[in-house]
Amino acid sequence: MNPAATVSAAPGPGRPPTATPGDVLRRLRARHHGADPVTHVERVPARPGEPAPWPGWAPAELRAALTRRGVVAPWRHQAQAAELAYAGKHVVVATGTASGKSLAYQLPALATLLADPRATVLYLAPTKALAADQLRAVAGLELDGVRPATYDGDTPRAEREWIRRHSRFVLTNPDMLHHGILPGHAHWSGFLRRLAYVVIDECHTYRGVFGSHVAHVLRRLRRQCARYGRTPVFVLASATSGDPATAAGRLTGLPVAAVTEDTSPRGGVTFALWEPPLLPSDVSSAAADLAPVRRSALRETADLLADTVAEGVRTLAFVRSRRGAEVVAANARRSLDEAVPGLGDRVAAYRAGYLREERRELERALLHGDLLGLASTNALELGVDLVGLDAVLICGWPGTRASLWQQAGRAGRSGDEALAVLVARDDPLDTYLVHHPEALFGRPVEATVLDPANPYVLGPQLACAAAEAPLTPADLDLFGDGAKEAVDSLVEAGALRQRPTGWYWRHRERPEVDLRGEGGAPVCVVEASTGRLLGTVDGGSSHFLIHPGAVYLHQGVSYVVDSLDLADGCALVHAEEPDWSTHARDVTSLSVVSVRSYVDAGPVGMFLGEVDVTSQVVSYQRRRIATGEVIDTRPLDLPARELRTVAVWFTVSPESLALAGVAAADVPGALHAAEHAAIGLLPLMATCDRWDIGGLSTAVHPDTEAPTVFVYDGHPGGAGFAERAYGTAAAWLRATRDAIAECGCEAGCPSCVQSPKCGNGNNPLSKPDAVRVLDVVLANLPAVDQPTTGGSAAGETATGDATVDEPAAGGEAVDAGAELPSGGRGPALPRQDERIAAPTDL
Repeated sequence: MNPAATVSAAPGPGRPPTATPGDVLRRLRARHHGADPVTHVERVPARPGEPAPWPGWAPAELRAALTRRGVVAPWRHQAQAAELAYAGKHVVVATGTASGKSLAYQLPALATLLADPRATVLYLAPTKALAADQLRAVAGLELDGVRPATYDGDTPRAEREWIRRHSRFVLTNPDMLHHGILPGHAHWSGFLRRLAYVVIDECHTYRGVFGSHVAHVLRRLRRQCARYGRTPVFVLASATSGDPATAAGRLTGLPVAAVTEDTSPRGGVTFALWEPPLLPSDVSSAAADLAPVRRSALRETADLLADTVAEGVRTLAFVRSRRGAEVVAANARRSLDEAVPGLGDRVAAYRAGYLREERRELERALLHGDLLGLASTNALELGVDLVGLDAVLICGWPGTRASLWQQAGRAGRSGDEALAVLVARDDPLDTYLVHHPEALFGRPVEATVLDPANPYVLGPQLACAAAEAPLTPADLDLFGDGAKEAVDSLVEAGALRQRPTGWYWRHRERPEVDLRGEGGAPVCVVEASTGRLLGTVDGGSSHFLIHPGAVYLHQGVSYVVDSLDLADGCALVHAEEPDWSTHARDVTSLSVVSVRSYVDAGPVGMFLGEVDVTSQVVSYQRRRIATGEVIDTRPLDLPARELRTVAVWFTVSPESLALAGVAAADVPGALHAAEHAAIGLLPLMATCDRWDIGGLSTAVHPDTEAPTVFVYDGHPGGAGFAERAYGTAAAWLRATRDAIAECGCEAGCPSCVQSPKCGNGNNPLSKPDAVRVLDVVLANLPAVDQPTTGGSAAGETATGDATVDEPAAGGEAVDAGAELPSGGRGPALPRQDERIAAPTDL
């Protein structure tokens, strides 16, 4: 038995005992007639593990329990991180998927609980599935006196008091810490005054504005612990990321040591890049003269899932949207049942919006081999211990190399060989990647980006802290740069009252601060004839997924929506099996509200101001499932959603563009490409995440009456990013221009002008004309940047992106180019479905 190895569940019936990933891939390729769909195969070699002796302080009871679970000794990186934590040093272990990061924090935490019967541990996970998985792992050790328990929105109220009083290992999430535990810290005083460790699992998911909020929630936790006389040790676990020590230190506000060398054994991975074949053209149809169309990635992934399950290969398919996960699972089930009746029952879908009991049952079924195939959103990307998986299918580029390897790492967790397949969507970005494997393999993963000094986050979090206990001057040091200015602003606004003993919250109600900004309360989906609750859809996606007339899929059963009551948060549906699907269509527009500051540079203008970004679902198409034929388009009467935020934008006169050689017909593509690249380069100037900002470009905007590129904060009221862009405009756009011009591609690629979240499918784009546009801007813009009016400090560079998801129902932008932020993170914009920072359904 290998050290630190987890005994895998028995493989499902029919699994070929000697089939290698190469064998499976060859059979999958052989089923395609004509062109080979595989554009590249990357072989990631296996590596041996480096075991280490048990730490001397590890109790014999704990070692015995771990040995019973299959862990006979830790790997060297596990022991190194555990030693640092047990010695009282804050530590982050940032190693690959399935490297056993959980043992690195379980060892010191559980050893302390066994040695000190009064000590407690707080575990934070970004998702409930991960917390439930960790609960199973800790409870499975059967250690006396630990009493692990989850405390989240699913916890029955009858159990909460017992957990507060008796549990010594509490598993929760940042949302519950923010909304429930810290506001009620007096009820948790016994737990907090004995808190020895705070474990932050999958800490790389805390990025962007969400991560900045979580950073201050952790500072509020540290503040309350200090009031009760405790200074807990923070132990963080992260996927491989750029500069994890800096990111963890920024998240916690503490000096953090990093353990990054992965010494766990790893089975080899066969990683294939798969481009779906072109559909056969019907020469008799009017479409014969159109450009050839590729088979959809969803259909291809469904067929691959069915093929691997038929081979007995336990497979997880990652799909970018909830609807897509349901479609892939349904099509795979249908294909399997046609071949072997009943085999389709071994495939299911998994996504947010399912009831708690359904999610736990699906996790159990996959874990025990009852399911052979699962189509999931990125809800299962994180470290849920899915032992025994043989293959992973990734339907569409997930947005970052970090996510790509996280998803691929779900297979082969028991040390066996694994197969990973990236199935390209018919999209310029995906097409580029499957034909340029050097962009995926052998390159470092992205850094995690967050900025606790963001005043738009710091102010509301200080208000929350003041509502928990009056702020003192010493507290301001804890909250870092900008805290004094933020407190002064809160006093001026009447939210805080200054007294000799500190700053006091003035209102009876607590501040309303949403960490994730998911776009409103969840909407319940109810079967009208029975009153049965099927599931939930977050408010931001409801307009797209459960509008009247929409087809709603739930575990392969289709329902049609009869009505949507947004006021009561309820959609009534009835079961129906139509031969058509529905696709909501929206329009997005941007209007200028006011101009705060501007630079008049002749043919070029640079502006900073408030804008309204308006999005409205106006209709939906019904399309035949078999052919994709559009049956009709039906209007919808849904309210518009408006986001008032801060934007930076520049205008260029048509005459200057013409003189630069940009033809009028090429202006939309030129501006669109420049917009994408500018958004991609802004993290060099402001500590933001690409998914926290949005953009729009148009050849003639009604408010500017000129060709215009907008970049805006995807947060109500702004988040300081646009201000930073305006303050460093010349440097920002110079870096943007150089990144485009120096890229070795011919027509544009993800490294320069293509975007993983473009609302227009990266079309139109003109790389050479984008350089000409930016040359005009830079030639006229003053070389000295304007003083920054907000945002983060200069000089901090990062390149992090978050997990990608297609916009819910594939929203369409009005103008030539629009890049939406991740749902606006507020009630104004339709959210992009199933981000890593998914709602925890509190």
